[in-house]
Amino acid sequence: MSQALPPTRAPSPLTKAFLDSIGAAFNSRDVERICSFFHDDCIFWLALGPEHTGRSVVGKEAVRKMLTDRFKVIPDMHWARLDEYVAGDNRGVTVWRVTGKAADGTVLDYKGCDLYEFKDGLIWRKDTYWKIVRPD
Repeated sequence: MSQALPPTRAPSPLTKAFLDSIGAAFNSRDVERICSFFHDDCIFWLALGPEHTGRSVVGKEAVRKMLTDRFKVIPDMHWARLDEYVAGDNRGVTVWRVTGKAADGTVLDYKGCDLYEFKDGLIWRKDTYWKIVRPD
């Protein structure tokens, strides 16, 4: 595992450009670059999981492990940014389309969004939603 990068903090007020930089970090699939945006005591709520929130990934170290594991399974995961919204100094929304192919052959192609809340200029809460695609 590479060494952790220094924090990448949001400007005040929060900007769409900063939300774009988070998206660019995710598309790099560089876990340390991505984690530089997260607060140590963050919570990342995944879209899928056993809880009413999906799955809660609590703390930067847990986010680091989850992302490392995810990119091993879906090495070409990519988020095409569709839109961003800023709400005040510490909240933002990104709308995207995620694509990729898992090691088991499963194809990802979903439209979704992330709801962000920032603390000390870092991602404190990240809540992910995506469309469930099923044949009629």
